[in-house]
Amino acid sequence: MKLKLVNIIYWIFLTYMVAAFIWWYVSLEKQNDQITQIKIEKLQATPGANTLQYQELLNYQERKRKQFLGEGITFLFLFFLGAIYVYRSLVKQLRYSNQQQNFMMAVTHELKTPIAVTQLNIETLLKRDLQTDQQKQLLNNSLKETQRLDALCNNILLAAQLDLADYQQNKQSIQLTEIVVGVVKSFEERFPTRKMIAHIQEGVMMFAEPLLMQMLLQNLVDNANKYAPIDTPIEIVLEQNDKEILLQVKDQGPGIPIAERERVFNKFYRVGNEYTRSAKGTGLGLYLCKKIAQFHQSQLLISENHPQGTIFSFKAMF
Repeated sequence: MKLKLVNIIYWIFLTYMVAAFIWWYVSLEKQNDQITQIKIEKLQATPGANTLQYQELLNYQERKRKQFLGEGITFLFLFFLGAIYVYRSLVKQLRYSNQQQNFMMAVTHELKTPIAVTQLNIETLLKRDLQTDQQKQLLNNSLKETQRLDALCNNILLAAQLDLADYQQNKQSIQLTEIVVGVVKSFEERFPTRKMIAHIQEGVMMFAEPLLMQMLLQNLVDNANKYAPIDTPIEIVLEQNDKEILLQVKDQGPGIPIAERERVFNKFYRVGNEYTRSAKGTGLGLYLCKKIAQFHQSQLLISENHPQGTIFSFKAMF
């Protein structure tokens, strides 16, 4: 509704300004003609007037007409440039504001869920005399929710640090293979019912920030887990050749439309409507992945998986 209102006000304002420019040009033209006519009448009343003087008046009138036309076109062009810039900036700000509102809705839900689950588990442990196995299960569930809450807080904190260029770099030569294996193992422990297919090359080394690379892969895997059907596998590929390191996460979900593939990396942006979508999230995961790729002077690309789904490819050139 805000965007529609802005469009209506904008087009009314733009139409008024264009009409004002046209009126200004017509008025100046009339004034120019009137001044020229007055000068011609005075010249006619002057004894000894010749054709050359008449021609000079007509030439002056033509120069003024071209001057008004040139100035009008220039001002109109600059006005349209400014109007387009203001309109795009305003629409961008409104959309960003809407995405921030959606983020607040999503992050509130994401924070409340693990807190509520952990609170319920602790209250159950305190009020009931449970068997050891049952206690262990409740504690494991609470630990998983706490880890989920910790990951969300880390994402928010890291996004703020990267935006402000306040992140303290700790790049070093790392065993990327070990990081990928660790993320896969951790995911399998958290989601034992989800099938994982891993093709991980041994001994892949990279000069990078270990924590950021771990967060990049975790976010990509969590994103695939959110949107892909539970009975489909998630595939992870890590390989290295003479030119680049390739890290891929493949899923068999609904896929991402081509028109959305750049926008999904925007901050707070999520495909679909915040009120109707069923997948959890805050719109920070893919944004952070893109930022982390840029932090390492690398690429993060989206392509189609076959027969369906999405492939996220992280490419680090040597």
